[in-house]
Amino acid sequence: MEVEFTALKRQFTKYQSEYEEATLRVLRSGWYVMGSELAEFEGQYALFQDMKHCVGVNSGLDALSLTIRALGIGDGDEVIVQANTFIATVLAISDNRATPVFVEPDEFFGLDAAKIEAAITPKTRAIMPVHLYGQPCDMLKIREIADKYGLYVIEDCAQAHGAALNGKKIGTYGNAACFSFYPTKPIGAFGDAGAIVTNSDELNEKLRMLRNYGSRVKYRHETMGTNTRLDEMQAALLKINLSHAAEGNNERRRIAQKYLDGIRNPKVILPETRPGATHAYHIFPLLCTERNALQTYLAENGIHTQIHYPIPCHLAECYSDLGYKAGDFPLAESYAHTELSLPVYVGMPIEEVEYVISIINNFK
Repeated sequence: MEVEFTALKRQFTKYQSEYEEATLRVLRSGWYVMGSELAEFEGQYALFQDMKHCVGVNSGLDALSLTIRALGIGDGDEVIVQANTFIATVLAISDNRATPVFVEPDEFFGLDAAKIEAAITPKTRAIMPVHLYGQPCDMLKIREIADKYGLYVIEDCAQAHGAALNGKKIGTYGNAACFSFYPTKPIGAFGDAGAIVTNSDELNEKLRMLRNYGSRVKYRHETMGTNTRLDEMQAALLKINLSHAAEGNNERRRIAQKYLDGIRNPKVILPETRPGATHAYHIFPLLCTERNALQTYLAENGIHTQIHYPIPCHLAECYSDLGYKAGDFPLAESYAHTELSLPVYVGMPIEEVEYVISIINNFK
């Protein structure tokens, strides 16, 4: 049996008529940038997130970078971030000429709140927790620390659409929250796309200007902005996936629960969920000290897997100038050496899930 890591075509087939109707509607409208589709999506996504404002941009990285810029974080400033995140989180900090300050993750793959205060300096301006794999960070503690030291909180929610902590959606704890709608995400577009949500009227206005050449009124440029706008086609298609978000999250949770209930192999460590957290399961991460052998074994049996992520950010070549070395963040490095992601996506047949379980349980 062949089991793909993700099969986007299955989701497309499931909602094909809706996608095709939306595509034709946009094409026939004759209006393709900054129109009614975007305005409607922004309103719907703000409502989905229980937030006042949503600003659509063209990627998750742009969402993070623009938010840091709009908050006035730049040269000489520091932003605290977990060492095991995807590189985009850190690139957004560097893009604004600020300095990333790495902290270890916790046992749930999120930013270890117990280690944040030791990393705070007079240069610290923000904490950027990443809800990695779809699991919420310890936002109550992180928010408490941020308030104590007068720091911004920028939530990286790129993998966690619809996740929650104690019944409160992630993305509602920070000064702003940033989302990616890359096609494989819990709410995905048909290309690159992203958004920022906030309750701040001032931040909302700054973000809207920055994404559109620094302009609120055409040809009047109040600040030096950029061009990072969520286009009409992606907005129209995102509205469809947003309408099916709860259904999709529930399907991924059912698949994850099958894995949790069925995988029984002493060589494999199953992921745990933070108390009070509602997981989005963008990724289902196993830990295995024989990770490479396990991945090869699964591939030989037709099961495609991925690693998220094999090189922690502090050891990336592009950050060698920061002076970090192997051993500085042992847990982040351990995750990089042992994590393996199993297939979990909308439309995955249950017989494939059961096949993955049986093959893993036979790994010697």
